[in-house]
Amino acid sequence: MKKIAIFASGSGSNFQAIVDAVKAGKLDAEVSLLVCDKPGAFCIERAQNERIPAFVFTPKDYAAKSDYETEIYEKLKELDVDFIVLAGYMRLIGEDLLTPYEGKIVNIHPSLLPAFPGKDAIGQALAAKVKETGVTIHFVDAGMDTGPIIARQSVSISQNDTRESLQTKIQEIEHQLYPSVLQKLLHS
Repeated sequence: MKKIAIFASGSGSNFQAIVDAVKAGKLDAEVSLLVCDKPGAFCIERAQNERIPAFVFTPKDYAAKSDYETEIYEKLKELDVDFIVLAGYMRLIGEDLLTPYEGKIVNIHPSLLPAFPGKDAIGQALAAKVKETGVTIHFVDAGMDTGPIIARQSVSISQNDTRESLQTKIQEIEHQLYPSVLQKLLHS
């Protein structure tokens, strides 16, 4: 069984969807670790409730990105983690993780990449007044949301959509699509 580490910075709704998929037998994997860069984020409580260990850190407590990424890498090695799953992790991954996990780091993004990369993709889509956005799952490279695309699913935007309603529609897709794509990736 493949061991995964989930990296998150916020509420952890995708973290929970992945854990639930594992418990339901829809994703054949072991969630071995949560990595979180925001002490106090709700994803940490979710991990505690699921009895999943968490490595929580504050980036500014480190002299350089490579310092905390080296520490993360040591934790991943210690737990024999095979695959890294980014789920709302709001940091670019550096060489200290990209190199040893090349081709084994995926991210989910709330837009149809390459449209609306980076932060606040939902706000960007609303501001652009597009009629469609969506969800993209992609491999992670050194750029911001630039890695090879694995899967995408569109979400229509109605004129009545608010940031909250659009986020809800996107998350419904994310919570189904991510575990399904992970199952295929981990067992292909």
